[in-house]
Amino acid sequence: MLRSEFEKILNQTLSPSLFKDYAPNGLQVEGKNEIKRVVTGVTACQALIDAAIEYQADAIFVHHGYFWKGEAPQITGMKYRRVSALIKNDINLYGYHLPLDAHPMLGNNAGLANALGVYERQPLQPSLPIEQSIGIVGELASALSMDDFQALVEKAVSRSVLFERAGPKLIKRVALCTGGAQGYIDQAIAADADVFITGEVSEQTIHLAREMGIHFIAAGHHATERFGAQAVAKFLRDEHALEAEFIDIDSPA
Repeated sequence: MLRSEFEKILNQTLSPSLFKDYAPNGLQVEGKNEIKRVVTGVTACQALIDAAIEYQADAIFVHHGYFWKGEAPQITGMKYRRVSALIKNDINLYGYHLPLDAHPMLGNNAGLANALGVYERQPLQPSLPIEQSIGIVGELASALSMDDFQALVEKAVSRSVLFERAGPKLIKRVALCTGGAQGYIDQAIAADADVFITGEVSEQTIHLAREMGIHFIAAGHHATERFGAQAVAKFLRDEHALEAEFIDIDSPA
């Protein structure tokens, strides 16, 4: 598959033009023109690049790529080592941030919602269609105790979570937004959710949860954002006959 066709497929699928993002979505570092083998991952760190080189990948697809707003533009030090490794090995780098969070089938939020059994999904940002909303609110098939719900979340993300138990005894209405989205707890409260799940926590988030009577779970930025890259690897294999492998470079954050 040609590089231009590969990017066309990604753009048609993930619709980056719908989002005002913090980094460029799409091709970030150009490599070889023909793409047969793809590595997907959460973050374009050196360890993922090294794994892609070993895999003999032609392209890397990530959620967290490069060239974020506000970062220094110089390609020196760590950034130089990463970019030079891509260029020397002729590997294309593709990054999709908010489009990969929001996609209703391949997205991080959709993947976490699937793992938890959250149905009747609505946008957490009610002014937006669900395919553009940064976050989901929906219902469990049946209410769960706090202990059972924590076990469900920890199974979904394969790690222990921070669970501030500040809401009702039974949990049925779930709001979630993967990654560093603790600030969206206000939208979860407005949506009358019993619990809000995200990746990270800030000090003030706990007080807000306690005073507003909503459970809060910080399940890990990396852990909650594996879903999209995993789904894209499967999509590329199943729908476009590419060799595609998700490689998890774990992070406790």
